[in-house]
Amino acid sequence: MEDKNNPDEFYKKLKGQLEDTTTFPTSYMYKFIVPTSEARIEEVMAIFDNLGAIIDTKKSKTGKYTSITIQLVMQDADSIILKYKEVSKIDGVISL
Repeated sequence: MEDKNNPDEFYKKLKGQLEDTTTFPTSYMYKFIVPTSEARIEEVMAIFDNLGAIIDTKKSKTGKYTSITIQLVMQDADSIILKYKEVSKIDGVISL
């Protein structure tokens, strides 16, 4: 999801799309792919801890990767983007 060459441009575009198509507060779904590592999965989950998030994890067939789906109510586009930025700091995580 993230354009590694220009993340600022990516987030600016995402914010515009969210503001054009979404009525806030809204139930928003995040999807991430993480190398299967308990520590990395916990890091991602910790970012959404105590926010009332519904979190679902599923390992790939080989068990090498884990998909994490997180659904929660977000108040505005900036708060959605802030969470993406926090997760992007975790090594090896791919945002979908």
